[in-house]
Amino acid sequence: MKTNKIILTVLASLGLILSCNEDSLELTNPNELLPESFFQNPIQVQSAVNAVYSNMQTQGLYSRHMFFMMDNMSQENGGNNQLEADKRQYLEFSFNPSHGAIGAYWESCYRGINKANYVIENEETINAILPSVMSDDAKQKALGEAKFLRAFYYFLIVTRFGDAPLITTLPPEDGVGFGKNSKDEIYAQIIKDLQEAIPVLNAKGEEENGRATVGSARALLGKVYLFLEQYDDALAQFNALNGYALEDDYFDNFKEETEFGVESIFEIQYDDDLGFSAQWNSDRSGEGPNEATFRGQEYGFNDWFNVFPSDDLLNEYEENDIRFEQSFYVNGDKFGKDSALTVDHFPSNGGGNAGWSKYNNYYKDDNEDQTSGINFKYLRYADVLLMMAECESMRPGGDQDAAIGLINQVRERAGLDPLPTGLSAAQVFDALVHERKVELAGEQCRFNDIIRWGIADTELAGTSFQTGKHELLPIPQAEIDANINISSADQNPGY
Repeated sequence: MKTNKIILTVLASLGLILSCNEDSLELTNPNELLPESFFQNPIQVQSAVNAVYSNMQTQGLYSRHMFFMMDNMSQENGGNNQLEADKRQYLEFSFNPSHGAIGAYWESCYRGINKANYVIENEETINAILPSVMSDDAKQKALGEAKFLRAFYYFLIVTRFGDAPLITTLPPEDGVGFGKNSKDEIYAQIIKDLQEAIPVLNAKGEEENGRATVGSARALLGKVYLFLEQYDDALAQFNALNGYALEDDYFDNFKEETEFGVESIFEIQYDDDLGFSAQWNSDRSGEGPNEATFRGQEYGFNDWFNVFPSDDLLNEYEENDIRFEQSFYVNGDKFGKDSALTVDHFPSNGGGNAGWSKYNNYYKDDNEDQTSGINFKYLRYADVLLMMAECESMRPGGDQDAAIGLINQVRERAGLDPLPTGLSAAQVFDALVHERKVELAGEQCRFNDIIRWGIADTELAGTSFQTGKHELLPIPQAEIDANINISSADQNPGY
């Protein structure tokens, strides 16, 4: 059983702020806490913060639809014949504003945001708790976690929808929704939240596994600056990270027993020992026990096997790159308990020539089920090294050799020869595109990368991707119908 994890399954059933235009507070934990009794002691403060984390575990995000959305749109996946229509629509870019899972993504984020707002809006009440009951440092850390999480959810919103409602207060009692703000305003709020979180969060070694740390806030802030092409600001955050390194074994990043290792900066955590009875009922609320993800079963070549790694992705790997055999299964590979079984599944019924190993349990189990407890690595040090390389290359007067040195740290672990020095900026960029594709395969990074680099039209050539439309998702039709301050005229282009 995993230890030192955030226990969300009881207190996260606080259904704080159910949507953008609801301000109810549902409490279903055994102590039957009432809203007016909140923020009187550390347990109540922490329960409210825990509830903010719980929205990461919805089906709209990491429990199910998030990995299909990002891996399929990037064409890292192909679809077997049994792949459900709403997930195949990501591969084919045929989704529309009524797509249910896109609505669940949107609402999962905004419910998380509103839960964070509930904590942050009660800062005065939290600070009024006597120091003998809760230390000032603990109060500020709780507020810092809420600000990190609000920034996290807004980053998921702004990268996929662009302009969107920026909500930093509790919804009004009349239930009137919020209009759209510009993406620049949203990014400014993300930066502000992270800057305020950094000074009050604990370092990784001083914090309970799974919680936001100063390192996770710095890494996310650096990533935000990189997306905004503020390369010097991004480097300043990345260079301030301490205590992280690459795992000796690449696959240790994707096993249940080696979570929160030296490479881990922030993880979306699961632990099926803690309960998953609400797994099918929580596509957006985050209420109830949701401590398992469908990722293993959905991608498992010996189970549901709805998707497979695309040939385009498989062909990207260089000869002798150890990440290939640690990310995928091909015919003849051993798997299962005691490695007693032999893979003979390919080509699959959709044409797939390999299956996913990364984030699957076949290194120890013969079969997957619906309750994988393997965490998702949202930020890890290899990603940071490659983002630092990009900053070094792209900033004015970029140091291409410094960028190459950072890329080579990642390549060395992969068993590959180093890139030579003296490459041009264009050659370094091509090396970065390649290295991020193979290092971070199936980690929901590539689609955002090719969009922000402006190369989606070439990288997705031959698909139904439309430049000027599919860089963003459609605003859910349910939001347009329910929110008087958002109309069809506010819909993203092309939808």
